[in-house]
Amino acid sequence: MLTPLEDWWVGDIPPAYSQTCTGHQTNAPQAAIEEVLDKIDNGLRELSLNIHSHDILTDFMESHGFKVTRHYLGLDTAWKAEYTHGKGGRVLGINSEMDALDGLGHACGHNLIAISGVGVAIAVKAALQSQNVSGKVVLLGTPAEEAGGGKAILLERGGYKEMDACIMCHPGPGLPHSVSAGSSSAMQSIEVEYFGRSAHAGAAPWEGTNALDAAFLAYSNISVLRQQMKPDYRIHGVVNGRDWAPNVIPDYSQMRWLVRAPTYRELEAFVERVKNCFEAAALATSCSINMKIQTPYYDLNQNPVLAQDFADFVGSQYGLLATTAGTSASTDFGNVSYQLPSLHPLFAIPTEPRGGNHTPAFAKAAASKEAHVATILVTKGLALSGYHVLNDDSFFTKVTPGALHPFHQEP
Repeated sequence: MLTPLEDWWVGDIPPAYSQTCTGHQTNAPQAAIEEVLDKIDNGLRELSLNIHSHDILTDFMESHGFKVTRHYLGLDTAWKAEYTHGKGGRVLGINSEMDALDGLGHACGHNLIAISGVGVAIAVKAALQSQNVSGKVVLLGTPAEEAGGGKAILLERGGYKEMDACIMCHPGPGLPHSVSAGSSSAMQSIEVEYFGRSAHAGAAPWEGTNALDAAFLAYSNISVLRQQMKPDYRIHGVVNGRDWAPNVIPDYSQMRWLVRAPTYRELEAFVERVKNCFEAAALATSCSINMKIQTPYYDLNQNPVLAQDFADFVGSQYGLLATTAGTSASTDFGNVSYQLPSLHPLFAIPTEPRGGNHTPAFAKAAASKEAHVATILVTKGLALSGYHVLNDDSFFTKVTPGALHPFHQEP
């Protein structure tokens, strides 16, 4: 049974996409897409419930006629599955995320993202074959979205270079039977290490330099900064140690922080203020500091033409409400979206109150039959929009101008 509306959404209902067509008539490509996805539905469900290694996905793609490259571009758990029909034509990129969360499992629904990417690729292949349309489908298995920026690494190594457009999706809580093509927050991951000097905490504490004090001061500095943060900015972190004991002055501490802002340009300025908080703590405690600034995640730059096409189809055919609501969470697909036309809709699955992403309740929700049904509907919509990229020259001409953001800057 679906969770009541008030438990899915907090605040005002976001604006919906305007419908640009009165309804889609089922056509041959759509029929091919729906037929193959209905046929492999049980297989996708089994994949979703049993993803524990990337081999399960690569074996599945090989069994459906795709050429698979494992350990793609030097990443142990990255992979590429490709299929070409005819000669020439455009290249459609698709992403399947796979990584789980330590201690929580698939509490961000990456099992659903994985099977959606698989389903889109197989469905577009079927449409190309049924209509004898030339084109290429490239599905990337993208690891380390939660930490490490797998897509950003693949992007730097040329993994997206041949693609004309790239699509994927992501589940979350929200309005029942809804999808969203809004943006996300840009994010910067920062690892901070403080180095001090150990000493006997009772006999000679003045001989020590307390690295734990530095971490506590840094945490307090961030807490003070929050008063001057804009409402849509975020910062959150954890403190780790090494062989701490109450009678020893700690000589080492480590902190991991995630800093977020609505856009990458805003994030750049905000990160400088955050770094000042860390450096001030080192100065106050006489500790040395080492900061590791990871590759940033850009905000999502949704292609408006792809978004509208997808919204029209899933709205008219499946009754899904398409909105422009964004999220303050982040994704490394944002980096991809600044390099080529991209679509990354969020879609709602039923979950418990306070059971959004990164909770045990959401891991349970992501394994539910209702979540699977929602995933397949979104997969059908993405497959048809992806087919339009390959088949419709006029449509693709409209897609291309909106690919890049005018204020994009390389980090």
